[in-house]
Amino acid sequence: MYAIVKTGGKQYKVAPGDKICIEKMDAEPGTTVELPAICVVDGDKVEADPAKAAATKVVATVLEHYKGKKQLVFKFKKRKNYKKLRGHRQQLMRVHIDAVGSEKAAAPKKAAAKKAAPAEKPAEKKDAAKAEAKPAAKKPAAKKTAEKKAEDTAAE
Repeated sequence: MYAIVKTGGKQYKVAPGDKICIEKMDAEPGTTVELPAICVVDGDKVEADPAKAAATKVVATVLEHYKGKKQLVFKFKKRKNYKKLRGHRQQLMRVHIDAVGSEKAAAPKKAAAKKAAPAEKPAEKKDAAKAEAKPAAKKPAAKKTAEKKAEDTAAE
């Protein structure tokens, strides 16, 4: 089930569990707001009449308020030496859609705690054993070239 809601002069397609960014409203973070639905789709059943669709409640929880990206407004008239550069950042808020009509969002699943400490100990032992074995097994490249030069001069 999903609905089309209208807020801030824009329309958004929302379903339970969605997070959307809309224009700022007078609501503090953590409070719930009700958004007006203009269309509701439930499987094959479509209610497109805004008057009837408004009966369906779309409930959302305000997560945060923030400012959008900076939009540059540049006004210019050629050959008149007229230039204006202004910036604007829109006030937005992020909301979580809790329910559309009778359908509610699923509760978030809790992450299972992983035991990382026992898994790290064997890996550390292997790394330490490899680190000790490598320097003894290999000779530096500089010594090899010095030995080869000495053999070449002795052969001549």
